[in-house]
Amino acid sequence: MTNEATAQIITANDLLSGEVVYLSDAGKWSPEHGDAALLGNVQADARLSEVQKSDPSVVGPYLAGATQRDDAPSPIHFREVFRTKGPSNRFLGKQAHAV
Repeated sequence: MTNEATAQIITANDLLSGEVVYLSDAGKWSPEHGDAALLGNVQADARLSEVQKSDPSVVGPYLAGATQRDDAPSPIHFREVFRTKGPSNRFLGKQAHAV
């Protein structure tokens, strides 16, 4: 991860669909990276702990570095850029919707 990561988002996979999801400001899970709540480090740690203890609708929640660009969070690490595009199989998830 680069040093420009001054903020973080919370991401996970939806338990039923397997879709990559992002925690929004409203506390709801969204499949769109642009909906993710951009959190400071202390706030992000506390919120992640809360999600890990109380939200059974997702699996594997974790913090990912992000920056603010064009009024929406933007991933800074290759892994997160890749996850925003959905499965690498063109006919599933976000890849299927792009066709």
